[in-house]
Amino acid sequence: MDLIDATWRKSTRSGSGGGNCVEVADNLPGVVGVRDSKDPDGPALVFGPVAWRAFVTEVPRRS
Repeated sequence: MDLIDATWRKSTRSGSGGGNCVEVADNLPGVVGVRDSKDPDGPALVFGPVAWRAFVTEVPRRS
């Protein structure tokens, strides 16, 4: 899958200290990309919108 036109954004919960950060690209038609912000040229996961919504719904939110 070509993610060249992806617009990546870092989670607002990632903070500014580096560490374990996830970036999401949800501007592509029919897919949502997910990558490790520390390795932007590395592999990315690609989810369909329904699978992504199911994942986000099930992930517990930290307070």
